[in-house]
Amino acid sequence: MSVARSRLLIVAIAEAVIVAALVIALVVVSIRRSGGTANASSATGQADPGTAMCAAIPLANQVLPSIVTISASRGVQGGTGSGQVFRDGGYILTNDHVISPAAGGAGGSVSVQYSDGHNSDATIVGRDPSTDLAVLKAADEAKGYPVIGLGSSADLQVGQPVVALGAPLGLASTVTSGIISALDRYVPVPGDNVTHHLIGAIQTDAAINPGNSGGALVNCAGKLVGVNAAIATVPNASGVSGGGSVGLGFAIPVDLAKPIADQLIKTGKPGHPTTGLQVQEIPPAVAQASGAPAGLFVLASTGPAVTAGLKPGDVITKVDGQPAVSSEQIVVATLTRQAGDDLKLTYVRAGTSTDTTLTLAAP
Repeated sequence: MSVARSRLLIVAIAEAVIVAALVIALVVVSIRRSGGTANASSATGQADPGTAMCAAIPLANQVLPSIVTISASRGVQGGTGSGQVFRDGGYILTNDHVISPAAGGAGGSVSVQYSDGHNSDATIVGRDPSTDLAVLKAADEAKGYPVIGLGSSADLQVGQPVVALGAPLGLASTVTSGIISALDRYVPVPGDNVTHHLIGAIQTDAAINPGNSGGALVNCAGKLVGVNAAIATVPNASGVSGGGSVGLGFAIPVDLAKPIADQLIKTGKPGHPTTGLQVQEIPPAVAQASGAPAGLFVLASTGPAVTAGLKPGDVITKVDGQPAVSSEQIVVATLTRQAGDDLKLTYVRAGTSTDTTLTLAAP
């Protein structure tokens, strides 16, 4: 089967700690640490017209001091990933799947290594498995490592050059360059007993590999535009992912990541609104065989769903005017809205179709 016809696997890109241990000894870091905010002042923010790429040398010198390598473990389980100093006070933004081995009870530990080789313990401030984001707080907050400059993902363009920074395969302070190859992807990523929903994801061909999880995707001015989170790989003949970059990486846009990170720092929780719905997909084949409509079968209805008139046994056939084919449509609706926002639904009860508006509620 040709590559063009092969099925792609989407995988999170934290790296097993045993692999990191094998390669980390090869890393020699000689990046100067300085205070203040990282802003690639010597970069113009524009691509080199001769190469259509960022001026990566000054960008790397400015941004790498904000990038950290993260190790998380609990017992024999563990892994490594990347992150960036996101706010003064030692707050570090990363992926939830990077720190999940250390979360959920006693015995877990998290540490970070800065680009100058300095190590520090860290604690988990808050995590949001749904969007695969988490915030840490380093114990050495007084060290004054520079905060990464924040850009915007709203004005990104396909073909725009970007640079990825992180610790692929445990190789700290690695810099790769490429372009934005697509925008506004929806990428569900399977995790440990959870699906991470990358919404409006940035697709890039900048090389991203296991260990890059949680690291920075920056524009030519060195401003954070995305948080690297997953890659697509081509499975082998046995259906097993190859695990390395094939030029299809995905990053969480900073315009989504920032407010969630701010909320995690403020309350420790993401604060996503609720629909009050529990639903289960009715596959078209099952619907056809039973004579029921295809859509989402309502298992339970509470709070805002009850107010909207929905009851167990109803079948939701449209979500925001689109055919209801996956329960993930309901999840995505809560991740892209605030409490008080409306969600348009169409449901069928006893053969009668009804339109309703569900107002999302605070959790």
